[in-house]
Amino acid sequence: MRKGKVIAVAGKGGTGKTAIAALLIRELLNAQEDVCILAVDADADSNLPDALGISYDKTVGDIREGLLEEKQRDVTLDIRSQFEGKIAGIIAEEEHYDLLVMGRPEGPGCYCPVNHLIRMIIDTLTKNYDYTIIDCEAGLEHLSRRTTRDVDVMLVVLDTTLKSMKTALRLKEIAKEIDVDVKKLITIANKIPAGADKMIVEAAQKYNLEIERIIPFDPLIPEYDANGIPIMDLPDSAPSVIAVRLIVEKLL
Repeated sequence: MRKGKVIAVAGKGGTGKTAIAALLIRELLNAQEDVCILAVDADADSNLPDALGISYDKTVGDIREGLLEEKQRDVTLDIRSQFEGKIAGIIAEEEHYDLLVMGRPEGPGCYCPVNHLIRMIIDTLTKNYDYTIIDCEAGLEHLSRRTTRDVDVMLVVLDTTLKSMKTALRLKEIAKEIDVDVKKLITIANKIPAGADKMIVEAAQKYNLEIERIIPFDPLIPEYDANGIPIMDLPDSAPSVIAVRLIVEKLL
């Protein structure tokens, strides 16, 4: 029986959430044998597949749009059963982890009933895996619209910018205000230049944010991105890999 632990990576755009999500998957795979992970790219930019080095054909958003068009033609269509079958068909399968890409955000019209079905189906999916890693969309939308399911651990990522700290603070507030059960929330500072650790910790404290882990700026990440090399292929000695490994050890 799978444990179904859900880890969400959230924060302002540009803080490096996707790289952290990819490295979490990498280090969880390295830390445990026979582990099965579901990677969910919930960001409309869909960068996680590139970070993992895998491809995909369709997104949940594509399915949603198609089924809504079918529903207009046939009001008797059972959207839930169609969703379940179609989502299972678009999951990209690797040896020890699978990838589900959420895709584009909603267009005009009411998507509330459909998004509710998506959440129910993803909730069911996560129970089939040891871990689900969600690369959340930038900012606050995934919480304010309740498109993120209840999570065991939410990693809130900030960098040296004031906007990222304000976003991190608001994420903590929203998680308490709405019906999202976040069992543990961990604040992480990412892409921090050498010698700036004390500065970022003190700046975060002004916003009542306690940074539990600092991930140093890793020049290999922009280099890999520029050359189309997956973040998953970073060497074991890379500063970002070492830092994320320590996070995984704490989570385990």
